[in-house]
Amino acid sequence: MDAPEKARRLSQLYDQVLGGDRVPGQPRPLVAESWERSLAASVDPELDAPPVMISADLLEALRDNHPLNAVLPILRQTLTTFADEASHIMIVTDAQGLILWREGAAEVRRQADRIALSEGAVWSEDAIGTNGMGTALAADQPVQIHSAEHLVRRIHAWTCAAAPVHDPDTGKLVGAVDVSGPLRTVHPAMMALVTAAAQLAEGQLRVRMAAADEQLRARNMRHLIALGEAPGALLTATGRVLAVQPLASLPNRLDVPDGADRIQLGDGREAVVEQLDEGYLLRIPGPVRRRRTSLRLRLLGSSQPMAVVGGREISLTLRRAEVLALLLLHPAGLTGEQLMLHLYGDEGNPTTVRAEMHRLRTLLGLGVLDTKPYRIIAEVTGDITDVQAAMRSGDLPLAMDLYSGPLLERSEAPALRAERAELDATLRRAVLDSGDADLIWRYAQTSVGAEDLEVFERLELELPALDRRRPAVAARLGRLAD
Repeated sequence: MDAPEKARRLSQLYDQVLGGDRVPGQPRPLVAESWERSLAASVDPELDAPPVMISADLLEALRDNHPLNAVLPILRQTLTTFADEASHIMIVTDAQGLILWREGAAEVRRQADRIALSEGAVWSEDAIGTNGMGTALAADQPVQIHSAEHLVRRIHAWTCAAAPVHDPDTGKLVGAVDVSGPLRTVHPAMMALVTAAAQLAEGQLRVRMAAADEQLRARNMRHLIALGEAPGALLTATGRVLAVQPLASLPNRLDVPDGADRIQLGDGREAVVEQLDEGYLLRIPGPVRRRRTSLRLRLLGSSQPMAVVGGREISLTLRRAEVLALLLLHPAGLTGEQLMLHLYGDEGNPTTVRAEMHRLRTLLGLGVLDTKPYRIIAEVTGDITDVQAAMRSGDLPLAMDLYSGPLLERSEAPALRAERAELDATLRRAVLDSGDADLIWRYAQTSVGAEDLEVFERLELELPALDRRRPAVAARLGRLAD
């Protein structure tokens, strides 16, 4: 399908969906979810006013202090030549969707000015609806938005691709890079190009971070050495551990609240914090007080399963997460044969279970797992058991706060499939029976609720007539009913 024909069909679909019609087609899931978020934020599809603009003085100050200022040369080198040749513009935003820099073909910049696609304008989803940079930031992934996939009608003559950029130190979003242009300029390489540019920017930020770390170590190691044989550590201003002596172990990062002079290390030790010109010096006085190892399991939702052992985060493979989930749900422990049946059914092999348990004990360290029977001996908590406890106590709002999605969604282990189905069904029934429109809306934002026709039909009944979420519900109903 050529670009004009694609734009025409998207425009037809846009009018039908936002008009509340039940139509055979539907927007891409990414676009549908963005429309729902934008409508829920009260963005008017017929918005004709320009987005929020900030003053030139404030813009200049924000540019000077923004981390992407340091990597602008590589972004220009990667994107501006393409933008000029393909009649596009390159845009760099901060994490809130504020356009910090815009470069590219003069004629396209003039056209962009007519819709305030310009420096100092805020293009977040909640300000101007679905768009490349705003949706890339909201979804935290590279996106391409074309024509009538934009929620606001006045932007339908544009196409854009954007990718988020993260701080390699904290992992937080720092902004997005975007290539935008009129519909006639759509190019198949746009998505790949902005994704590569974002990765290059993150790589450059990582190089700069490593250089800053080395300088911090060089300038401040004398403070650590001055402790003599006493245990201590050198931290960055964000709490990353750069050097230790002679501690057996510390997590890669410690939380140091502003102004704190002492912090708990999670294993019974208390550390004294001394603020340096760049970072912190950690001292650990007195004898070590031993206590049970702490274990926190994150098993719900689509993100990577994690075990947190004494503050140390450990990514888990699906099989290891399955083992730990079963032991969490059976605190009295399981024999090797029971664990095998729960994991594999009748076709399992006890030798496989023993080998996996050995690897898991090595990964987690001492004081976490025991054998005969296999059980967790650490002080353990988990997101699934927290949700179950909240539901048992009748605290549905808390259960919804804690529920981030199904239990190990990719697991085919028989016992865990049953646990997953029971948890999801129980929570769903409780939320629907509550008759609470806000709770039902929150459930509708989860991965399971988002595809549940009955949930959105109930919302259509329960939401007040003038509730601003009604257009989003109508849009989703139109998609689910077909």
